[in-house]
Amino acid sequence: MEGGEASGGLLQQILSLRLVPRSGNGTAAYSNPLAAFSEMWYGVFLWALVSSLSFHVPAALLALFTLRRHKYGRFMSLGLLLMGIVGPITAGILTSAAIAGVYRAAGKNMIPFEALILGVMLMVKLGSSKRKNHS
Repeated sequence: MEGGEASGGLLQQILSLRLVPRSGNGTAAYSNPLAAFSEMWYGVFLWALVSSLSFHVPAALLALFTLRRHKYGRFMSLGLLLMGIVGPITAGILTSAAIAGVYRAAGKNMIPFEALILGVMLMVKLGSSKRKNHS
Protein backbone atom coordinates (compact mmCIF):
# COMPACT_ATOMS: atom_id res chain seq x y z
CA MET A 1 0.00 0.00 0.00
CA GLU A 2 2.88 2.35 0.76
CA GLY A 3 4.48 1.83 -2.66
CA GLY A 4 1.23 2.80 -4.40
CA GLU A 5 0.95 5.93 -2.30
CA ALA A 6 4.57 6.87 -3.05
CA SER A 7 4.16 6.47 -6.81
CA GLY A 8 0.83 8.31 -6.67
CA GLY A 9 2.55 11.08 -4.75
CA LEU A 10 5.26 11.35 -7.40
CA LEU A 11 2.67 11.48 -10.15
CA GLN A 12 0.75 14.12 -8.20
CA GLN A 13 3.95 16.17 -7.81
CA ILE A 14 4.71 16.00 -11.53
CA LEU A 15 1.18 16.91 -12.59
CA SER A 16 0.83 19.77 -10.10
CA LEU A 17 4.23 21.38 -10.86
CA ARG A 18 5.55 20.17 -7.50
CA LEU A 19 8.52 18.45 -9.06
CA VAL A 20 11.19 20.15 -6.99
CA PRO A 21 11.50 18.79 -3.46
CA ARG A 22 12.09 21.42 -0.81
CA SER A 23 14.93 21.21 1.66
CA GLY A 24 14.18 21.64 5.32
CA ASN A 25 10.76 20.85 6.70
CA GLY A 26 8.20 19.08 4.57
CA THR A 27 5.49 21.67 5.19
CA ALA A 28 6.92 24.34 2.90
CA ALA A 29 4.51 25.50 0.23
CA TYR A 30 5.47 24.54 -3.30
CA SER A 31 4.27 27.84 -4.65
CA ASN A 32 7.27 29.50 -3.00
CA PRO A 33 9.97 30.54 -5.44
CA LEU A 34 13.07 28.42 -5.88
CA ALA A 35 15.93 30.39 -4.35
CA ALA A 36 18.88 27.99 -4.05
CA PHE A 37 21.02 27.08 -7.04
CA SER A 38 20.39 23.35 -6.50
CA GLU A 39 16.62 23.83 -6.45
CA MET A 40 16.64 25.83 -9.68
CA TRP A 41 19.02 23.41 -11.41
CA TYR A 42 17.07 20.36 -10.26
CA GLY A 43 13.74 21.84 -11.35
CA VAL A 44 14.86 22.76 -14.86
CA PHE A 45 16.74 19.48 -15.30
CA LEU A 46 13.86 17.27 -14.18
CA TRP A 47 11.34 19.07 -16.37
CA ALA A 48 13.72 18.70 -19.32
CA LEU A 49 14.06 14.98 -18.58
CA VAL A 50 10.30 14.46 -18.16
CA SER A 51 9.48 16.36 -21.35
CA SER A 52 12.09 14.45 -23.33
CA LEU A 53 10.96 11.07 -22.05
CA SER A 54 7.31 11.90 -22.67
CA PHE A 55 8.18 12.33 -26.35
CA HIS A 56 10.82 9.63 -26.86
CA VAL A 57 9.22 6.71 -24.97
CA PRO A 58 6.03 6.66 -27.11
CA ALA A 59 8.16 7.08 -30.25
CA ALA A 60 10.36 4.15 -29.20
CA LEU A 61 7.31 1.99 -28.46
CA LEU A 62 5.81 2.88 -31.83
CA ALA A 63 9.09 2.05 -33.59
CA LEU A 64 9.36 -1.23 -31.71
CA PHE A 65 5.78 -2.17 -32.59
CA THR A 66 5.98 -1.26 -36.28
CA LEU A 67 9.50 -2.58 -36.92
CA ARG A 68 9.40 -5.69 -34.74
CA ARG A 69 9.75 -8.09 -37.71
CA HIS A 70 12.53 -6.17 -39.45
CA LYS A 71 15.99 -7.63 -39.08
CA TYR A 72 17.72 -4.40 -38.02
CA GLY A 73 14.79 -1.99 -37.73
CA ARG A 74 13.73 -3.23 -34.31
CA PHE A 75 16.91 -1.75 -32.87
CA MET A 76 15.82 1.74 -33.92
CA SER A 77 13.62 1.86 -30.82
CA LEU A 78 16.73 1.50 -28.65
CA GLY A 79 18.29 4.46 -30.43
CA LEU A 80 15.20 6.58 -29.85
CA LEU A 81 15.10 5.63 -26.18
CA LEU A 82 18.81 6.35 -25.74
CA MET A 83 18.38 9.76 -27.38
CA GLY A 84 15.59 10.50 -24.94
CA ILE A 85 17.77 9.64 -21.95
CA VAL A 86 21.33 10.52 -22.94
CA GLY A 87 20.43 13.92 -24.42
CA PRO A 88 18.87 15.35 -21.27
CA ILE A 89 21.49 13.81 -19.04
CA THR A 90 24.48 15.24 -20.91
CA ALA A 91 23.35 18.52 -22.41
CA GLY A 92 20.49 18.99 -19.96
CA ILE A 93 22.71 18.88 -16.89
CA LEU A 94 25.08 21.50 -18.24
CA THR A 95 22.45 23.81 -19.68
CA SER A 96 20.23 23.58 -16.60
CA ALA A 97 23.23 24.48 -14.45
CA ALA A 98 23.96 27.45 -16.69
CA ILE A 99 20.35 28.66 -16.45
CA ALA A 100 20.34 28.26 -12.66
CA GLY A 101 23.70 30.02 -12.46
CA VAL A 102 22.40 33.02 -14.39
CA TYR A 103 19.35 33.25 -12.15
CA ARG A 104 21.51 32.94 -9.04
CA ALA A 105 24.07 35.50 -10.26
CA ALA A 106 21.28 37.95 -11.05
CA GLY A 107 19.84 37.44 -7.57
CA LYS A 108 16.49 36.34 -8.97
CA ASN A 109 14.24 33.60 -7.70
CA MET A 110 12.58 31.10 -10.02
CA ILE A 111 8.98 30.03 -9.63
CA PRO A 112 8.24 26.34 -10.40
CA PHE A 113 6.30 27.30 -13.55
CA GLU A 114 9.44 28.99 -14.92
CA ALA A 115 11.35 25.76 -14.29
CA LEU A 116 8.67 23.94 -16.30
CA ILE A 117 8.83 26.37 -19.22
CA LEU A 118 12.64 26.49 -19.25
CA GLY A 119 12.95 22.70 -19.02
CA VAL A 120 10.49 22.04 -21.84
CA MET A 121 11.98 24.74 -24.06
CA LEU A 122 15.46 23.40 -23.34
CA MET A 123 14.45 20.02 -24.75
CA VAL A 124 12.72 21.62 -27.73
CA LYS A 125 15.88 23.57 -28.53
CA LEU A 126 18.20 20.61 -28.00
CA GLY A 127 15.93 18.44 -30.14
CA SER A 128 15.81 20.97 -32.95
CA SER A 129 19.58 21.42 -32.94
CA LYS A 130 19.99 17.68 -33.68
CA ARG A 131 18.11 18.07 -36.97
CA LYS A 132 20.05 20.63 -39.01
CA ASN A 133 18.96 21.20 -42.59
CA HIS A 134 22.05 21.11 -44.78
CA SER A 135 20.42 21.98 -48.10
